[in-house]
Amino acid sequence: MANEVLIPKEVAHSVPKKALTMGICRNMSRQQRRLGGNRAALFVYAMEGLESMAFVSNAVSLVTYFFGYMNFSITKSATTLTNFLGTAFLLPLFGGIISDTYLSRFKTCVLFACMEFLGFGILAVQAKSQKLRPIPCKDLAVSEMSECKVATGGQIAMLYSGLYLVALGTGGIKAALPALGADQFDEKDPKEASQLSSFFNWFLFSLTIGSIIGVTFIVWIGANQGWDWSFIICTIALLFAILFICMGKSLYRNNVPKGSPLLRILQVFVVAVRNRKLQIPDNTDELHEIHEKQRGDNVEILKRTGQFRFLDRAAVVESSTGTSTSEHWRLCTVTQVEETKILIRMLPIILSTIFMNTCLAQLQTFTVQQSTTMNAKIGGFKVPGASLPVIPLLFMFILIPLYDRVFVPVARRITGIPTGIRHLQRIGIGLVLSAASMAVAGFVETHRKSVAIEHNMVDSTEALPMSVFWLGFQYGIFGAADMFSLIGLLEFFYAESSAGMKSLGTAISWCSVAFGYFTSTVVVEVVNKVSGGWLASNNLNRDKLNYFYWMLSVISVVNFGFYLFCASSYTYKTVQVHQDDSKDNVDITKV
Repeated sequence: MANEVLIPKEVAHSVPKKALTMGICRNMSRQQRRLGGNRAALFVYAMEGLESMAFVSNAVSLVTYFFGYMNFSITKSATTLTNFLGTAFLLPLFGGIISDTYLSRFKTCVLFACMEFLGFGILAVQAKSQKLRPIPCKDLAVSEMSECKVATGGQIAMLYSGLYLVALGTGGIKAALPALGADQFDEKDPKEASQLSSFFNWFLFSLTIGSIIGVTFIVWIGANQGWDWSFIICTIALLFAILFICMGKSLYRNNVPKGSPLLRILQVFVVAVRNRKLQIPDNTDELHEIHEKQRGDNVEILKRTGQFRFLDRAAVVESSTGTSTSEHWRLCTVTQVEETKILIRMLPIILSTIFMNTCLAQLQTFTVQQSTTMNAKIGGFKVPGASLPVIPLLFMFILIPLYDRVFVPVARRITGIPTGIRHLQRIGIGLVLSAASMAVAGFVETHRKSVAIEHNMVDSTEALPMSVFWLGFQYGIFGAADMFSLIGLLEFFYAESSAGMKSLGTAISWCSVAFGYFTSTVVVEVVNKVSGGWLASNNLNRDKLNYFYWMLSVISVVNFGFYLFCASSYTYKTVQVHQDDSKDNVDITKV
């Protein structure tokens, strides 16, 4: 009803139909412009901060819950956590498909947030009730160790139900929430285009604030007040996240699902193979595209590019087929073909960022282990190992406002680009900083081992006379790398994806993190076998972790060379937007 325009009947009869229609369209356009913007994005920031507070706090500390409360072995605790995290960062693909195909991004956020809320609720109930989990072995005296039993099948099933509901929920949110926030800004409007770039920066800022609270306050609650209270707080955080995202419902510019992007892409490959013997016409206007009368308001029409010409055969019109759009498995549009080409072009970009997240996994494992050998006290307070990730988060907390308010405006005046620098340039800076972080980590580890040798503490279990904040150097540089690369990826995939696969595009960017976690284990095992056991000892003072870090730095440099090749050969999409209230078509070309 909000979009209806009520006109008296006697006036309507005297107004030309075309003028009446144009008036209604202009009124609806004005109403549409009143939606979205920074007001709507505030609710997105709130949800992201609360959800990150809950998810990240558990990502850095659940291994202690598995080992200390569920009586898992050290190995099983570690693999359970990495499997959980890898799955959580892969499931955005599922959430993206749901959002682009069936539900609006707003509804997707609400649905998957409810799943995550339920997951944390299950974990809270299990942690609260001693009947639903084993008696923690750590609480038993030596004489009572016979009562130490592993979790039963039912207890493990309840644990996994809660865990993977959380993974499914956060996966859907990671796919739909960034796209929902970005939808509130029109990238074709010069003013809103700059606001769109700022949105992604402040989206990361809200994620950072939530994560800081999670790895400090909630981790402390879990360690000192009990895991039941930690999970209860996470459950309440998700409840408020749902309430906040719903409060902004009347302000959102909502997308209309355009069908399955995967099905459209599959159709292109099938039809291209079927038409492999057909000639591509010299006049590309003869390729099939939707007709003028079939276009709606602001329909995105992708212009043909010269790459992957084989796929163009999917849009070749056979005389027997005509131009009927009912036979989707016999004829595709140029836009559909270009949508497929975009996905193919973006895959090398995502592949070249996976190794950076493999390096990130080392900071969450080996660097935390390094901290256990160092002096972690600040005055009379001992910093928990699980809270160390707060160091890169604090760096990001400081750097993001400086980047958005100082660097971007200055770079914008020099380059004329709304984002200051291009998305691919931003990702590249992140990859360079990642390589630098690993190199610095190698030097810090060398110094740590020299301190152990100097004080004859190579085999000692006592803390070395070396502050844990030496690790802040590698953490801080990697925090800056994450600021550039993570948001660069999200912004790049959102901007380059077609209108019908925005959520799937942002979901793909999270896959880099997932595969980084999965490949981390493989890298460690391969290095151990090839090197003869650089990381095989349980004593870091005797291991060669510094060599491992330097090796990661060298591979990161090689990976950056591969990225440069992919980025330099990337062809940006060209969009033709048809608007019904204008006689002209608008070409938007990204160069």
